[in-house]
Amino acid sequence: MTVLIDTPLWPKHGTVWAHLVSDRSIAELREFAERAGLPPRAFDLDHYDVPAERYDELVAAGAEPVSPRELVRRLAASGLRVTPRERRARWSSLG
Repeated sequence: MTVLIDTPLWPKHGTVWAHLVSDRSIAELREFAERAGLPPRAFDLDHYDVPAERYDELVAAGAEPVSPRELVRRLAASGLRVTPRERRARWSSLG
């Protein structure tokens, strides 16, 4: 299992956020997130958004800390990355 978490750097809603991804499968990512108690609403097509206060807990549960650049590189190499264009198209089709 390879679940990755980047450094919490992304500000929103009064905190900073990290991204949790799998470089193997979305099923693996969802299983990890479920075991860790992440809410389904935190899932954003190819990753989970997680607040900084959950970072240490997720690393202790087995998420591998990586830089944001490394996370994107490995997610793209896995073929699981949803591009910004695909993300916009997906969310606009729901509205």
